[in-house]
Amino acid sequence: MSTHVETQPTRERSIIYIITVAVLVVLGAIAVFTFLAAREEARGVDKAEELITSLEDAGVDVTLTAQQIAGVLGDDGGVVCADPNAALSRAALLDRLSNGASGPGQRPILAEDRLVEAGVLIIQTYCPDELEEYQQFIDGLELTDTGN
Repeated sequence: MSTHVETQPTRERSIIYIITVAVLVVLGAIAVFTFLAAREEARGVDKAEELITSLEDAGVDVTLTAQQIAGVLGDDGGVVCADPNAALSRAALLDRLSNGASGPGQRPILAEDRLVEAGVLIIQTYCPDELEEYQQFIDGLELTDTGN
């Protein structure tokens, strides 16, 4: 048996080792980020399924899947829970509770309570700490009873 004599310079081997370690670190980082994203998506789907159950219990016909709702609301309620009790959020809700005209023809209406029910359920599911103040605002609106 003969032994092969190493003729490769040490510097060349060091470069190979450094590149190998760098590639492994990058692959490890990708694996961690992928794992965290999958876990966050699973939490979002769980919250969406909880919301769908609440909506169905309230008599709302839900045609969206849990994945679709999770895509919009994520696991934290998205824009709905960003600041639901801010003046701009309330103004946007009041704007939607109007006759549909624009400009000088726009007027508030006596909206059905079911129009705000889904928003309450979203806040109840995704950001329950905001629910009490939001519910006080909703209770202050003059809504008509749909008889549910």
